[in-house]
Formats: sequence, structure tokens, C-alpha cells
Amino acid sequence: MPKANVNNVKIEYETIGVPTSKPLLLIAGLGSQLLAWSDEMCEKLAKSGFFIIRFDNRDVGLSTKFENAGIPDMMEISAAYTRGEIPDIPYTLEDMADDAVGILDALNVDKAHICGASMGGMIALIIAYRHPSRVQSLTVIMSTTGNPELPPSKPEILMQFFAPVPLEREAYINEMVKRDSLIYGTFKYDEDQGRDYRTKEYDRNYYPEGIARQLAAMAIPGNIKPMISAIRAPTLVIHGSEDPFNLIEAGKEIASTIPGAELRIMDGMGHSFPSDLIPDIVNALVANSTKKSN
Repeated sequence: MPKANVNNVKIEYETIGVPTSKPLLLIAGLGSQLLAWSDEMCEKLAKSGFFIIRFDNRDVGLSTKFENAGIPDMMEISAAYTRGEIPDIPYTLEDMADDAVGILDALNVDKAHICGASMGGMIALIIAYRHPSRVQSLTVIMSTTGNPELPPSKPEILMQFFAPVPLEREAYINEMVKRDSLIYGTFKYDEDQGRDYRTKEYDRNYYPEGIARQLAAMAIPGNIKPMISAIRAPTLVIHGSEDPFNLIEAGKEIASTIPGAELRIMDGMGHSFPSDLIPDIVNALVANSTKKSN
């Protein structure tokens, strides 16, 4: 796969489909590699007229790692905010948004349809207000503004999902399959499919240290709700009714803050991409890509 040299880092990316089709940049969530955008979804999107660009965010997968930065002290980051200071972290979500735009530059794409999931949705929102001329349409899936007034994640899920993970291959895969089933929603979780995904992820490049630094990046800029009201790109917000991380109120807030945004609540969907819903999600992206800017 090719790498784009952007912002003094190398970002691994992959393209799927015909280059003359509509460019669609897919941005993955916290700690997720480009594999998080399944081949099934990417192939359906490509057949629907998109030129797919998926990539590894910095500090994950095969993109540049920030090993020399060490593991962030999340307690100190929180304390800095309490003191009214800007925490000292290795990089920010704005840096990650600029990385994504740098991939478009590397591919000579002036304007693209942008879609992000979870943390990737926050990065997509930042691109839309930081680089508005590069955004043809915007789709934000299972994400949030980071507004501290929103209902918090379900604590029982956070405790289980962010507990220490075994480093040994089979133990890691087994544990992550178990955790993925907890956030899948009310759809039947396909354990074989989940195991295949986690196996490919581990074998491609398992790098837990990057997750901690990406988590720290989510502390900056904090609450982006005031900024997203400036977004004028056609915006689609997709959110699961059963999302335990970013509760449904988070999706509703994004949609109500961006002028003209469409909100699609997916019944039974958790913090996941159930196979049963992929056709609906693809169709929604296609429809949003045909809308005019506000």
C-alpha cells in the first residue's frame, strides 16, 4: 500500500474503486486501522459510484508511530484542564484532521466526500470547519462533539472495554471479540466475522500504545460544538439507538447544531457496523452526496 508524506509523518492509505468516481475519504475511530471500514462496505460504496480512500490514522496500523512521546498521563491532562491550562500532548485531533487533508493533497483531490466514525467522526467535523473548501459532503457516524454536558458513556461498558487487554495473540483476539459483542447493539453479533476482523487487525500491526496517545488527542480541542455550527457542507448524521459509548443524544446534538443536517437513527445499532445495516448506510451516504451546500 502507498504512504502519503504529510505533516512530517507517513500515513498509510489504500484506494478502492475507479479514480474518476466521487472521492470518499473514510476516517476510522480510536485505535482502529483502516480495516475498520470493512471490505464489504467499501465494495458496496465503490459499486455505488465512490472512489474509496481509507487510511491508518497516525500512531496506529502502518502509519508513523510516536514511540518517543511515551504514554500520556491522563490524570495530568485532566488536572491541566482544571487549572485552565492547555495540556501538553504529543498531537491533537486538528493534527489528525490535517493528516487526512494531506492524503487528499497526495492524491490530487481538491474536494471529497468526508465520512468519519466515532473519533473519526470528530476528525471529520474538524475538517469540515477547518478546511471547508475541501468538503463536498459530510457524514458523521456514532460520534460526538465532546460536549461535557452530554450524557456520559455507560460506565459498565467503559470499565469492561478499557480494562487491560492481553498482549498474547489468541488471548487478545478472544478478549476483543467478547468486548465487541458488548457494544454491538441488539443485532446478532457474528462471532466468526468478529474473530476474523480482530485476527487481521492483530496480525497487520497491533500497537496499543498509540491508542493512549489518540485518546489524549481527543482532549484537544475539547468541546467542538461551538465550531461545528459554521459547517455548511451537506451533512448526514448516523447514530445507533443502542450506542453505549456516544449515547443517542450525542448524534442529536451534532445534527441540531449543523444547519440543515439530516439525522438518521439506526434502530438496534450500537457502536458498530452491523452487516444488516450496511446497505442502508451506503444508500444514505449516496443520497447525501447528491445534496447542495447550504
